[in-house]
Amino acid sequence: MRRARTLILLLLVPAAGCRGMQHALDPVSGEAAFISNLSWLLYCGATLIFVTVMALAAYAIFGPRGRNPLAHRNLIIGGGIVFPAVTLTALMIYAFVGAPNLLLRGEPELHIEVTGEQFWWRMRYLDAAGKAQFETANEIVIPAGTTVAFHLRTADVIHSFWVPNLHGKLDMIPGHPKTMHVHAERTGQYRGQCAEYCGTQHAKMAFVVEVVAADAFEQWRRAQGNEARAPDTPLLQRGREVFLTSGCATCHTVRGTSTGGALGPDLTHVGSRRTIGAGLLPNGIGALGGWIADSQALKPGNRMPAFNSLPAADLQAVAAYMASLE
Repeated sequence: MRRARTLILLLLVPAAGCRGMQHALDPVSGEAAFISNLSWLLYCGATLIFVTVMALAAYAIFGPRGRNPLAHRNLIIGGGIVFPAVTLTALMIYAFVGAPNLLLRGEPELHIEVTGEQFWWRMRYLDAAGKAQFETANEIVIPAGTTVAFHLRTADVIHSFWVPNLHGKLDMIPGHPKTMHVHAERTGQYRGQCAEYCGTQHAKMAFVVEVVAADAFEQWRRAQGNEARAPDTPLLQRGREVFLTSGCATCHTVRGTSTGGALGPDLTHVGSRRTIGAGLLPNGIGALGGWIADSQALKPGNRMPAFNSLPAADLQAVAAYMASLE
């Protein structure tokens, strides 16, 4: 009885790893479901071929001596050549026939431009005319039950856009924009990652896709389209002044102020984001202060300079101002 329980637990361990917020075998869209089904079919087909060939090898080595040479030849041809060829051909046909499942089915209802940069993600939500409505960074929110078009491009080197629960990988090559269509069917948060080595901080270039109900998405979209919250305390007012005069506005934009920098992320609603540094740290005043003071110590090689010359009071004020921008 104990051995049976142990065997069952061992069999359940791999199955427990087939769900999660970054797992290709836990699909939440039709596109990812096709990839998952194809993967399982390939795993099973490959296992069947492997077991058959190994069984033939074992029979050839340990089987009875003095066998009929003709029967031996037929066994090799049938089991070692015909069977793998037929199995692999069937898998290939299934993959080709099902490939249209990864293509566009219906006109997208939402268009999002995603730009890979060293080492973060820029997201622009577009209107029907293709004009940017607002911009965010490292986080995507989409409604469930809606066909979404991700227009993928890169600002520098080759990146690769990958959200395993939603779709397969798609490389972002300079000068070659691509489009990925996703129809998410289950709400939740799903982690994405750059899947192509793009520099020293490639491994720390993550993002999150949150799938929400349609009404929650509209509420979020309206909030993101608003200008930044005006500071209402002396600390936050001092923080905005430091932000505008210390060089931050050269690279960043906060809508509703005089800033217009476009090199770095739009910070209009940075306080509402879950993380900073493309998934590096959970968002908060302490993390924002550390990032502003010396982002190079936290994520070496990123393109934001250190502001460790700021007085402690000014650093605290600008971090509090950033945290208030929800």
